[in-house]
Amino acid sequence: MILLVDLGNSRLKWALWDGAVLHAGAALDHAAPLAPQLAAVWRQLPPLGRVLVASVARADLEHTLAAAVVRYCGRAAEFVRSRATACGVTSAYAVPETLGVDRFLALIALHAAGAAPCVLASVGTALTLDALAADGRHLGGLIAPSPSLMQQALAAATARARSAPDAALSEMAGDTAAAVHSGCWLAAVALVERFHGRAAAALGGAPSLILAGGDGARLAPLLALPARYEVDLVLRGLAVWAGA
Repeated sequence: MILLVDLGNSRLKWALWDGAVLHAGAALDHAAPLAPQLAAVWRQLPPLGRVLVASVARADLEHTLAAAVVRYCGRAAEFVRSRATACGVTSAYAVPETLGVDRFLALIALHAAGAAPCVLASVGTALTLDALAADGRHLGGLIAPSPSLMQQALAAATARARSAPDAALSEMAGDTAAAVHSGCWLAAVALVERFHGRAAAALGGAPSLILAGGDGARLAPLLALPARYEVDLVLRGLAVWAGA
């Protein structure tokens, strides 16, 4: 059994991989101390052959995770890093290790599932966009603030531009909360649709549009393009990596 860990900017997700089936574990929020959360869920893990970790988080969270793996799993964590080529996917980055490993592994999962050619739009703390050809070539991508982060930035930088979780989405809002909420979400919509159009031209056809991330499902009904939402792409990419 292999323990797979996706350590993101705001959450940690983990699962167990038996070589054929991904057994869901749990999602832990960084808002609470990580060490006691890991103690609660990892004390009774079965014997493990490996522990693979994909991390884009702060160094202190990585250290906490690594210590918990040694304590509760009895072995060292293997931190996966992006490469020029792995599992059939070739990075577009001139310095491959600077491509976020979460993005790289998500593309590996999609390639392994036969989803390419595709555009992946992941909506988490950031909004990331990547284009993937059928032969596994990564064409490149974009990174922007997610709608939630845009709203937080506006609130921090202005005196009165506040949003609200239940604000109505409108093309032409009639109050500030709705204007902020709508503007940030529709900015994300515009970027995703523009990127998809450019990727379609580069790929010579209309690629599938895949949504992922904690807010990916919220973006789907706002788009004029057909899209499908995928879960646990980073963990699924780690499973492919483990078997390579």
